[in-house]
Amino acid sequence: MAQPLFLNSVFKEKIWGGNHLKKFGYSLPSNNVGEYWAISAHPNGLSVIKNGAFKGQTLDNVYKNHRELFNNSQAKKFPLLTKILDANQWLSVQVHPNDAYALKQEGELGKTECWYIISADENSEIIYGHNARNKKELIKMINDNEWDKLLRKIKVKAGDFYYVPSGTMHVIGKGIMILETQQSSDSTYRIYDFNRKDQNGNLRKLDIEKAIDVLTFGIPKKQLPKITKTNNLIRTSFISNDVFSVDKLSISGPVKLIQQDTYSLCSVIDGEGALSIDNTNYKLSKGDHYILTSDIKEWALDGNLMLITSTPSE
Repeated sequence: MAQPLFLNSVFKEKIWGGNHLKKFGYSLPSNNVGEYWAISAHPNGLSVIKNGAFKGQTLDNVYKNHRELFNNSQAKKFPLLTKILDANQWLSVQVHPNDAYALKQEGELGKTECWYIISADENSEIIYGHNARNKKELIKMINDNEWDKLLRKIKVKAGDFYYVPSGTMHVIGKGIMILETQQSSDSTYRIYDFNRKDQNGNLRKLDIEKAIDVLTFGIPKKQLPKITKTNNLIRTSFISNDVFSVDKLSISGPVKLIQQDTYSLCSVIDGEGALSIDNTNYKLSKGDHYILTSDIKEWALDGNLMLITSTPSE
């Protein structure tokens, strides 16, 4: 019988983290948790299956040995990673490499990502792109510490969505919680860190040369979301490209759904209800994360729920 894969995952303590992830019902290891690697087969933070025949196994192991559950994917590594981030302070100014650069320099995939803003304090901001017109100007502004002139700040609110392809200068600002869908990679190049010191009193490592190598110019082209409404379901399709497709599902009662020859990563970001597959019900609550494997062709949702779902593009 086909079953979803529910997951227990890994918390990451960060200098900029907080304790707001408790709102998802999680028991946190400290008050400095910045990330929850909710659906991950990356070696730096492996999710563990908590139900069914694969209970106790790590997601990377299940993916390696049971490709039939993942549409017989030819990708060597599980391609996507879902995180929830709690920015109690500004993160560092950073950029991620593309696949070619990351494979050569880091031995793993590059990192294209996207953000769904779960919550944001009033007047919260992110940095999204930069104002340098060319590489020469970029280097000069970095060397001259002209960060206010270089960085492109914009205000955000709950419900906003941002596509952050590799090469984009970016920062998540204070008071923001996001769900991040990304390539399964941990390659980040830090450009500037507001002269912060770690718990040992040391400035954190910067990767300016690599960052300059991979930074792109201009800002990502904004895609307008496509919204479709059926009985008890509002589907907001944020993006579909050669890396992933990401949707928001707003459920207000019973809904039947069909999966099209793929597998889906699902995160409940609000509400509660139930998932039904082959006449078996699974309770869903805010903070649950699961994978609908490709052998699941039909399922139903019921309750008052909001989910972010993603599928890889292969």
